[in-house]
Amino acid sequence: SKKKEKGMNKKWQIYEANVEETNRIAEKYNINKLLASIIINRKIQEKNIEVFLHPTRQNFHDPFLMPDMNIAVERILKAIENKEKTIIYGDYDVDGITSITVLKSFLEDRGLHVDSYIPNRLEEGYGLNKPAIDYIVKEKYTLMITVDTGISGIEEIEYANSLGIETIVTDHHEVGEELPDAIAVVDAKRKDNIYPCRDLAGVGVVFKLIQAISIDLGLPEEKYLKYLDIVCVGTISDIVPLRDENRVIAKLGLMLVNQTKNMGLKSLLISSGYKTIDSGAISFGVAPRINACGRMGHAEKALKLFLSKDINEVNQLTTELNEYNRIRQETEKNIYEEALRLIQKENIEEKNTIVVAGEGWHHGVIGIVASKITELYFKPSILLCYEDDLAKGSGRSIPGFDLHETLMKCTDTIERFGGHSMAIGITVKKEMVKKFSDKVEQIAKESNIEEIVPIIYIDSKIELSEINKQMVESLKELEPFGEGNKMPIFAIKNLKIDSIRALSEGKHLKLTLKENNTIINAIGFNMGNLAEDYRIGDKIDVVGVLEINHFNGIDTLQINLKDIMKSI
Repeated sequence: SKKKEKGMNKKWQIYEANVEETNRIAEKYNINKLLASIIINRKIQEKNIEVFLHPTRQNFHDPFLMPDMNIAVERILKAIENKEKTIIYGDYDVDGITSITVLKSFLEDRGLHVDSYIPNRLEEGYGLNKPAIDYIVKEKYTLMITVDTGISGIEEIEYANSLGIETIVTDHHEVGEELPDAIAVVDAKRKDNIYPCRDLAGVGVVFKLIQAISIDLGLPEEKYLKYLDIVCVGTISDIVPLRDENRVIAKLGLMLVNQTKNMGLKSLLISSGYKTIDSGAISFGVAPRINACGRMGHAEKALKLFLSKDINEVNQLTTELNEYNRIRQETEKNIYEEALRLIQKENIEEKNTIVVAGEGWHHGVIGIVASKITELYFKPSILLCYEDDLAKGSGRSIPGFDLHETLMKCTDTIERFGGHSMAIGITVKKEMVKKFSDKVEQIAKESNIEEIVPIIYIDSKIELSEINKQMVESLKELEPFGEGNKMPIFAIKNLKIDSIRALSEGKHLKLTLKENNTIINAIGFNMGNLAEDYRIGDKIDVVGVLEINHFNGIDTLQINLKDIMKSI
């Protein structure tokens, strides 16, 4: 089978340990050598180690270093003073929903009633649009604040200006050739930015805005810090790197999430069933449920849940979110299975790139399926859905292949597209799909894409005898894990297979591994097909994450496998 060959083709890259440096860092920061070596691997500069390990509320940067921040604050204070008719224009994903929640709640605490506008994903798509601005004009708003969007709305903001609406843009997306002509454009990705952290999520930028307003008004820190639970949810869900200020937000925010006073968030956490509330509970429990609303075209339900103060309404909305999420999963499964059938029918998996088009595929879900196809084949994939004479869809790439740059070279076959190197949205004319997919394939071939192999970055090679509960517990100091701060991965070599079997209809792999007198359990999710390739007594090298399994109240150590190979 194709998959098996690929499983063996990953490249293992182990960081070389610098013993002297490791010992020095371990001693200086009072941590064990393993933690010290991981911190060195993560290239955390020495001046940031203390903040990385023990962030506090003193570690937030000065919000007034952000571009246009003082202009934005002054304009909002004027709006508060004059009780101006103000609207927040957001986005339909978790980052957008949490951004609106935080800004609206904070401004209403200051006595300014604000409304919000979320474009419908299925009817309007992402970002500002003219009909939405027409509505805002008709309702006589005079100030619009964008959150998690707006940086690319050049024409729309021009249009708003011409109709007498003033706009403050707060965003974290990449900046194009020109800035929109708004009163203030607060985005740390601006070319003239001097703010130390460029990687805030949209809700992180909103947090800086409310911090700045609080400082200006001389409010106690509590008035903005109390929103860190919601800010943390948006930050973790938006997959921004959890370093620098994002780490401060995530680490302090998770403490607050654990005792959150936000009824909607609390209800979602309970219904997602996670025992431990960590970054995983947010990424896999909370985020998909909120995103499902936007994907299914009901983003306002998620916003309502976060803002609600009525327990009956909260329970009702939580039930609805869970239902949208169930429909989203079902829709996703159907598209995935149909896409795989088409790929196999036409042997598309033998190409360097996968472009596949289907009928009736749901727009809000097609991107997740593209991610899964890319993961399965380790090839860039673009999934399109036919609609009248157009095909619209989403693409995902692999590290080392810039999909956005590739599409720049195919503009003669594309109606429009947007995104970045790893993920894009696209519209192609139906009759151009074949020509388009041939062009993408040709570019990939010319750039020797088949030479790109997935790399597993391994923090350290360790001996089985070194692994104990204390060591695994100590890794918790590196939490919260996420983008830019992945769970540490270890290599352990020359282990003897003591037992091996496939679980749940051959899907997963369960092993016990032995070195001298030490035995450890190992689990390989979606690696069940390797059960036939190995026998008891074989010597293998493994890479994976170390975990403590709390099954039936008994703590056992286990390796969550990422890859295995026969020992040389």
